Amino acid sequence: MSEFLTIGEPIALFGSTEVDKSLKDAQNFQKFLAGAEVNVAVGVSRLGHTSEYITRLGKDPFGEFIIDQLRKNQVGTDYIDQTEDYWTAFQLKDRVSQGDPSIFYFRKGSAAAHLNQEILDNIDFSEVKMVHLSGIFPAISSEALAAFRHFVQLLEKKQIRTTFDPNLRPQLWESQEKMVATINELASHAEIILPGINEGEILMGSRDPEKIADFYLANGAATQTVVVKLGTEGAYVKQKDGTSFTIPGFTVNEVVDTVGAGDGFAAGLITALIEGKSLKEAVTRANAVGALAVQSPGDNDGYPTPKELADFLVKNEVKPA
Repeated sequence: MSEFLTIGEPIALFGSTEVDKSLKDAQNFQKFLAGAEVNVAVGVSRLGHTSEYITRLGKDPFGEFIIDQLRKNQVGTDYIDQTEDYWTAFQLKDRVSQGDPSIFYFRKGSAAAHLNQEILDNIDFSEVKMVHLSGIFPAISSEALAAFRHFVQLLEKKQIRTTFDPNLRPQLWESQEKMVATINELASHAEIILPGINEGEILMGSRDPEKIADFYLANGAATQTVVVKLGTEGAYVKQKDGTSFTIPGFTVNEVVDTVGAGDGFAAGLITALIEGKSLKEAVTRANAVGALAVQSPGDNDGYPTPKELADFLVKNEVKPA
């Protein structure tokens, strides 16, 4: 039993240790645990909350590595099924001195892409306070999309609060049109939506934070809050009742790796809301965790403990959120 649940595909990530070398030319790599949803689960756990991950893995070295890493990060594995029929996904990522790194996936036909829906019907929701959903898992296969929809139906019946991050991965979809239509439909079921401005441009045709928020507030009756991630500028928030505000971001001395920042943002927001913080406090914490995330090479290595988060906020003259 956990306060937080998520569903997705955890991945064994091989990150290059050679700066500004292409994946073709890089010779040295470091292995990490990765995956957008697993990043959020790790972030939530590191901030002191019980967390559980739902997925399917292969009975192979990558699957064993992922389970081991999840347990080391205090993320529950009770809802992880292992199979000998399919393999565990992995990916390569280069290291860059500026901008976003290049990523190459090895995940088609993976174990998670064949998730058995029966595991969803056996989940104990009694202590679950929030669930995080991402647009990545439903993109990996038709079976994953069906499982995702079934999970959403269960959450609606249980009236559990949900966050949804579009997390666009065009390379996983058969077409951009299919991606846009499916992501926007899935988003309509979530209470809180977390798009970035780049995602907004793709999904609804604008980079204007307020227009993005208005689109998703009108997109589904379930949606009460939209938090538009603005990168270094922070985040713009708008609610169903028309209330809106912007929370500025934090300045960091060095950006090592931007991957995982958005997932850290989600973990910060979710944990603050679980703790009963205000929305403004929650978004402040989200910005702080995102800022800490970009200063480490792994996708989730930079996520803070409660003390590290409090120290960061005090250092930046913000009341701890």
